Amino acid sequence: MLLLLLGIIVLHVAVLVLLFVSTIVSQWFVGSGHMVDLWQNCTMTGGSMRVCVSSSANEWLQSVQATMILSIIFSVLSLFLFFYQLFTITKGGRFYLTGIFQILAGLCVMSAASIYTVRHTEWHIHNSEYSYGFAYILAWVAFPLALLSGFIYVILRKRD
Repeated sequence: MLLLLLGIIVLHVAVLVLLFVSTIVSQWFVGSGHMVDLWQNCTMTGGSMRVCVSSSANEWLQSVQATMILSIIFSVLSLFLFFYQLFTITKGGRFYLTGIFQILAGLCVMSAASIYTVRHTEWHIHNSEYSYGFAYILAWVAFPLALLSGFIYVILRKRD
């Protein structure tokens, strides 16, 4: 049982790290010295000089920002709820609330990445030099892992 709990905690922390990195790092869309994330657009000028400006104030970009932040909040709440329920629920009880918050985190990150996928062409010049960055890919990787850990929490029963 201890090994199972340790595995679930490691999976949950891995999801949190993926969510934090994908939200913070400036690599959602990259190409030819240009990097874009949810917060700023950066361009490499004159070798090593990096010039960054704030991202546009499009409503769709703000919704991506909000849902990524919500996914982090839901995942952190889920982790705290798991530890709280681990010590307070009775034997045989299920971690429903923890699982629901983690599933909500997964759905939020899926929504954010989907909106960005559909709407980024309105914001960027789309040609063959540009591609999705690793932070965007990490967001998509975090989605199934968050859902998986959420479903594991829902199925999990407390044992002594």
